[in-house]
Amino acid sequence: MRVIAGTARRMKLVTPEGMDTRPTQDIIKETLFNMIQFEVPGSVFVDLCAGSGQMGIEALSRGARRAYFIENDKKAIACIQKNIHTTRFEEEGVILKQDALNALRHIHEKEVHIIYMDPPYESDLARNAIEILSSCSYVTEETLIIVETSLESDFSDLEESGFEIVREKDYKTNRHLFIRKITEA
Repeated sequence: MRVIAGTARRMKLVTPEGMDTRPTQDIIKETLFNMIQFEVPGSVFVDLCAGSGQMGIEALSRGARRAYFIENDKKAIACIQKNIHTTRFEEEGVILKQDALNALRHIHEKEVHIIYMDPPYESDLARNAIEILSSCSYVTEETLIIVETSLESDFSDLEESGFEIVREKDYKTNRHLFIRKITEA
């Protein structure tokens, strides 16, 4: 696994051993960042269920101002710390070593621009996170929430939380949902 573009381009990243994390494939990561390339520079990026931290590091490499890495697995946190050090993003990277849902309440930014979440597919973590995000002041109508999920997942009830899917991108085995707050008329 490597950083694809930007200031840390081609730097290799480490991943936690075992089956507890599921690193996003480079081709999918590249496709995703090509889709959001104009939203990343200068942004505040949240990498929820960060694993190795590769998504937040990719955002920093492409010009994000700050990245929050939310993870509670000790092996994964060690990888994030090593990867942030390797890519020299210690100043811009903030690691929140806690449960994903609690960590969302500990982000103290005026606005978060991009929230990327890749929770275990079979869990309700993404839905619960979206419910919490509906009441976070840093989530605005401009905030882009990206959920990596299985092809079978159903997020048709997002409107109840005040969000809507604005775009979907399907791959062979998973999909990215692009979600924003519903614009009030």
